[in-house]
Amino acid sequence: MNLEFKLEAFEGPLDLLLHLIEKNKVDIYDIPIVEITDQYLEYVNNMPKEDLDMASEFLVMAATLIDIKSRMLLPKEKDENGEDIDPRAELVERLIEYKKYKYAAIELRDMQVYAGKSLYRAADIPKEVLKYEPPVNLDELLSGVDFSKLNDIFQMVLRRQEDKIDPMRSKFGKIEMEEVSLPDKIEFVTHAIKKQKKCSFKKLLEKQEGKMNVIVSFLAVLELIKMGQITVIQKNTFDDIIIEAKG
Repeated sequence: MNLEFKLEAFEGPLDLLLHLIEKNKVDIYDIPIVEITDQYLEYVNNMPKEDLDMASEFLVMAATLIDIKSRMLLPKEKDENGEDIDPRAELVERLIEYKKYKYAAIELRDMQVYAGKSLYRAADIPKEVLKYEPPVNLDELLSGVDFSKLNDIFQMVLRRQEDKIDPMRSKFGKIEMEEVSLPDKIEFVTHAIKKQKKCSFKKLLEKQEGKMNVIVSFLAVLELIKMGQITVIQKNTFDDIIIEAKG
């Protein structure tokens, strides 16, 4: 069988060996050394004569394969632990290492090709933005300022804040505004009078909670008197006031 190879397709003897292993679909850890050696030697014999001077590495690998082939025919050697020594072990390690670097080189080449297809948009800043100048030059503003001066300024600001505090009023409690609506109280008083026709002003106020509710309820009674919807009766001084509805 005549095999035709092109030397340009292989970067070295390991590349050729890896090609033969993949071509024959054999396990790289269990190389059929006889078959691979024969194919390798056939390739070397078919190399152009003028390329032999440049193919010293191929000839060295051919001699290595022949040596491994010879050792495979001899009785197996034993190591210190009594296990068989595989003459192919060193070659297998070199092939695996070469395969890793080869595939890494292929990935780097692909990355270089993909990088060449990437386009980047150049910086495009509007002229108005380029002409913009900050209103305050911080370098000039902070020139000559050190930590001691910054501390003095900070302490001065704190003193100003303390001076704004009224020592007397700051001790007062917080006065919260009660949400009491006059229309709501007018409706409340009107409903009480419609229900009972007559109503004790004292009992009406007893139902309120807080001073503000009492005051607004009293204002609601005055407003209803002003509107002519109710009348009030007090027989004697300090007696209870009776509220009656008109009509």
